[in-house]
Amino acid sequence: MRVISRRPLREFAGKHPQAKTSLDAWYQATRHATWKSLADVRRMYPHADLVEGLTVFNIAGNRYRLITSIDYRKQTVYIGSVLTHAEYDKGGWKQ
Repeated sequence: MRVISRRPLREFAGKHPQAKTSLDAWYQATRHATWKSLADVRRMYPHADLVEGLTVFNIAGNRYRLITSIDYRKQTVYIGSVLTHAEYDKGGWKQ
């Protein structure tokens, strides 16, 4: 998969250093993946969820949320947001 863009991961890790290792691991695993559906994603990330058309990953033991849009045909993952659990629960990312 092609990941666009890595910048939000780096910026979030800069503010939340404890997330860096998990975000880096997600990035490396994702860029080597070939996903054709959410079922494929869940083989690697069983807790990934489809929420309002976006794929949400739990990061660092469910402490953070990574919001993405996946184009399976183009083999591209677009990073929307990386949020703390509390920020995610507020729901502002849905707008």
